[in-house]
Amino acid sequence: MTPFTYARAENAPQALQLAGLHGRFLGGGTNLVDLMRESVERPADLVDVSALSREIVETPGGGLRIGAAARNTAVAEHALVRARYPMLARAILAGASAQIRNMATVGGNLLQRTRCAYFYDVEGSRCNRRTPGQGCDALEGFNRYHAVLGGSPQCVAAHPSDMCVALAALDAALLIEGPQGARRVALTDFHCLPQERPEVENVLVAGELITAVELPALAVAAHSTYRKVRDRSSYAFALVSVAAALTVEDGRVADVRLALGGVGTVPWRARKAEAALVGSAASAANFRAAAEVELEGAQVLRDNGFKIELAARTVTMVLEQLAESEA
Repeated sequence: MTPFTYARAENAPQALQLAGLHGRFLGGGTNLVDLMRESVERPADLVDVSALSREIVETPGGGLRIGAAARNTAVAEHALVRARYPMLARAILAGASAQIRNMATVGGNLLQRTRCAYFYDVEGSRCNRRTPGQGCDALEGFNRYHAVLGGSPQCVAAHPSDMCVALAALDAALLIEGPQGARRVALTDFHCLPQERPEVENVLVAGELITAVELPALAVAAHSTYRKVRDRSSYAFALVSVAAALTVEDGRVADVRLALGGVGTVPWRARKAEAALVGSAASAANFRAAAEVELEGAQVLRDNGFKIELAARTVTMVLEQLAESEA
C-alpha cells in the first residue's frame, strides 16, 4: 500500500481546508480502503469526514435532509424514511451486509466505484476507467454483470449502488461545498455516463465535498418499494434492481417514479417508461410495454443479454404488486 497522510476534520470548512485540491475524503472506508488495498487507488492524503453531520431532519417543505456522514443503517431505520420513502430504506437494506451498512456513509455510497472485476485486476486486465486509454477487457471478456444501458466502447461497467437507484427515483438532490462555494446538483445529473472519458465518474471538481442529500416532499413516494434480483439472497450486487413508486386513481396511473439498477452504467432513471405509464390503465400489459420502451436502446454483450428480459419482468412484477396493494 502506498504511504499516505491522515487528518480528521470536525466540520465541512475544516475538511475543505485540510484536503485542498488533492486530498481524498474518507467516510466509512468500505469502498476506498478496499481500492487502496488493491492498489486501484493510491491517494497521498486522506481527510476523515466521518465526524461531519449525520443528522436526518425534516425540511420546511416536508422533505428530508440527510447528512452525508449518516450511516446507511441509521438512514434505513429512520422512522420518517421508512414512512415517507420506503423504497430508500429497502434499497439500503438490500445493498450490503449489516456490518457494512453500520460503517458505510451516505456520502461514500454516492461515490462508490464500480465492482467490475477488470477494474480491480490491476496487474492482469485493461481498464479505461482505471487507466484512461488502456482499453476495456470487459467488452470481449466475461460480462454477465455488466451494463446494457448507458455503455460506450470505452466502458460498460455497471453502477453498483442500490441506494443511488432509490435516490434517482425520488428526485434527490446533493448539497456540495467546495473552493468555489456551495451548489446543489440533482442526483440524476451527478453521475457521468462513460462516453469517451469513463474515468470521470461524477461532476465533482477538485476539492469539492458532498455535505448532504435532500429528498423532496413526494406524495407518491410513500407507496413505493425496491426489488433486487441477484445470484444469491445473501450479500451480492444486483443483476437487475427496480425502485418504483406508484399512485393509481380510478384504475389509471396518476403518478409513477421508476429507476433501474444493475443494468446501467449510472443509476438509471426510467423516464421513458414513466412517460408511457402516466394516464394509462394500471395493467400488467401496460407495465410490460413501458418497460420495453425504456429498454429499447439496450446494447447487449456476449453474456448479459438476459438482463433485458429480466428487467422487463421485474418492472412488471413490482408495478403490479404496487397497483394491487392500492386496490
